[in-house]
Amino acid sequence: MTSKITYIGDLRCSAEHLQSGTIIESDAPTDNHGKGEKFSPTDLFATSLAECALTTIAILGKDKNINIEGAYCNLQKIMAPNPRRIAEIFCEFVFPDQFTEEEKEFIEVTAHNCPVAKSLHPDLKQIFTFTYE
Repeated sequence: MTSKITYIGDLRCSAEHLQSGTIIESDAPTDNHGKGEKFSPTDLFATSLAECALTTIAILGKDKNINIEGAYCNLQKIMAPNPRRIAEIFCEFVFPDQFTEEEKEFIEVTAHNCPVAKSLHPDLKQIFTFTYE
């Protein structure tokens, strides 16, 4: 088992990561009857894409002496109606270091091929940009 998710009422859930005991609570978004006081389930879904990309780059980059500490992603999720779903995820990755062209190619290819990116339906648009400061 990975996690235990409990509906706690008022359009909120609590998810416990069973290995660590870490708790994440979610709230329905304001555009879907919620208070928007916490990540919504679709926020967590979209956020997972950026977290997976950064983590995968860090893991695979170790062997290439690529350190991305301090890198971040500004993320925007676009919803579509009928059926309500995530239609687009914009990931603006920012890396606080200069990299060679070969290292940049590695970073960008790795981001696009992380496990979450490869698990998403092809109709969901994943738009990635990369900035190196």
